[in-house]
Amino acid sequence: MPGRPAPSRRTVLRSAAVAPVAGVGAAACSPGERPDPGRLTEPVDLGSEKEVAQGDAKLYREQKVVVSRAADGSLKAYSTVCTHAGCPMTKLERTTLTCFCHGSRFDATTGEVLDAPATVPLKELPVQIDNGRIVVGPEA
Repeated sequence: MPGRPAPSRRTVLRSAAVAPVAGVGAAACSPGERPDPGRLTEPVDLGSEKEVAQGDAKLYREQKVVVSRAADGSLKAYSTVCTHAGCPMTKLERTTLTCFCHGSRFDATTGEVLDAPATVPLKELPVQIDNGRIVVGPEA
């Protein structure tokens, strides 16, 4: 363009290097912008209620669900899809879920974030006992 100086090589290279990184980072780490790959659309039978002891939790990897039982015997269920970048979590130690993608950790009894980078708690799922079996979902 006449009258306008051409950008320096450094400016061009810096712009090319920064633009793709910013775009990828924003897409990969924005909570709530990804469809939930673990979304339950119908009730799922997880098995006998005896499989979850009081004060403990059980991970159902295939269904992407964790179920915990409080001291009073009540059950809570949460999606095990990490709220940070949508990775399914596959590691449960006692009542702590760990996401291997970026290291977020969650309390399986409350869904609360224990360690960042996640900042949003896990999605709670409806859970009930039906004839001695744990049934989770569907999501609202």
